[in-house]
Amino acid sequence: MEEKRIAVLSVIVRNRESAEQLNAYLSAYGEYIVGRMGIPYREKNVSVLCVVLDAPASVVNALTGKIGQLDGVSAKTLFSQF
Repeated sequence: MEEKRIAVLSVIVRNRESAEQLNAYLSAYGEYIVGRMGIPYREKNVSVLCVVLDAPASVVNALTGKIGQLDGVSAKTLFSQF
């Protein structure tokens, strides 16, 4: 069984039309989400999200990949080292 890790998923949304699908992905992976913070940066017309996950690396990578394929959305992940 793959070891669980703590990961921080950072997401920048430039296309609000992708927000519905983004939220659907986050909901589908909700059992792994420890916390989530979203900040609308209205002056730049973007939204910034930070999602903390406790999941196997393969799950985190799958979610990051799906989110990163959305139009106008960028996603990067930082994994724990313990």
